[in-house]
Amino acid sequence: MIDVDKILVRDEILKTKFSCDLSKCKGACCTIESEFGAPLNEDEIPKIEKNLSVIFDYLPDDHRKAIEQDGFWEDKSGDIMVKSIANKACVFVYFDEGVAKCAIEKAYMEGKIDFIKPVSCHLFPIRITDFGGDILRYEEFFECAPALENGNGKDVTVAQFCKSSLIRKYGTDWYDKLKDFIRS
Repeated sequence: MIDVDKILVRDEILKTKFSCDLSKCKGACCTIESEFGAPLNEDEIPKIEKNLSVIFDYLPDDHRKAIEQDGFWEDKSGDIMVKSIANKACVFVYFDEGVAKCAIEKAYMEGKIDFIKPVSCHLFPIRITDFGGDILRYEEFFECAPALENGNGKDVTVAQFCKSSLIRKYGTDWYDKLKDFIRS
C-alpha cells in the first residue's frame, strides 16, 4: 500500500490491468445482484433530486415509478445507498441494446445536467473504505473478467482507467503524484 497525501492506495490499483468492455459485460456493475446499491454521498442527494425530471426522460417506466413511489436512496445501517430494482438493477439504469447504462450519465453527456453520476459509480472498480482516512481498494467481480482481459490488451491499470474519476475526487495534483507509482 502506498500513501499519497494521506490517501492510502492498495497496490492492486496500481498493478491490475483493467478497462471496461461494455460489449462483453453488458454493464454488469450496474446490475450485480445485491441488497445494497452503489454508495452515495449525502451531498449527492440534492444534486440528483434537482435533476430527477431530466433523468426520468431516460429511465424505463418501472424504474421511474419505483423512484416516484419509494425514492432513489436508502440508509443501510448508516451508509447511504442508491436503491435497486428487485435487488439487482440500479434504479438509474436504462438498457441500450441489452447493455445496462446510467441515465444520470447519459443526461450529463448530452449536456442536460451538470452532475455526471455518483462518485462511487464513477470510481468503479475502485471502492473507498474509511479507516480514519480514505483507503482505496480494487473491488474484483467475476462479471468484470472482460475488463481485465481488455486492460491487459490495452496495457491500462485500474489507476489509469479511473484517472478522470480520481481527479474528480482528489484533484489533478494528487493524481500526478499517484502516477509516479503506476506500474505499466
